[in-house]
Amino acid sequence: MKVAIVMGSESDFPVVERGIRILREFGVDTEIRVISAHRTPDKAVEFGKSAEEEGIEVIIAAAGKAAHLGGVLAAVSIVPVIGLPIKSSTLDGLDSLLSIVQMPKGIPVATVAIDGAENAALLAIQILSVKYESLREKLKEYRKKMAKEVEEKDKEINKRL
Repeated sequence: MKVAIVMGSESDFPVVERGIRILREFGVDTEIRVISAHRTPDKAVEFGKSAEEEGIEVIIAAAGKAAHLGGVLAAVSIVPVIGLPIKSSTLDGLDSLLSIVQMPKGIPVATVAIDGAENAALLAIQILSVKYESLREKLKEYRKKMAKEVEEKDKEINKRL
């Protein structure tokens, strides 16, 4: 099982790194790349076209500003693409979000929140869990752990009162 995380710029890495940690925690192989839809468009198309034969099962495309990377990859690949909008200095990432979420009919890109690297990773894991039962079980345990943490915080807050 393999997820590619493609960033439009190296400056996206601090956000993307949070998702990489989750994927690795779940034992998912990751391929990390920097490919720009605008500065290296041929490389983006080449990567998208070869993703399936390279064993990539989900692509997370992280980009800011005019965030067309996910759309370019989805246009040339049958591999599911998750768009991760990155907050930039302009428009607080709304430009990125709208660039990713407004795809034309027939070329879907799933989209998570601005800077939502953790949810991008978890969505990739959910997609993979349809095929890999071991991931499905790890995901169930992860959710139980999250629920337990909330319950513990609930008890802690009530002890303060």
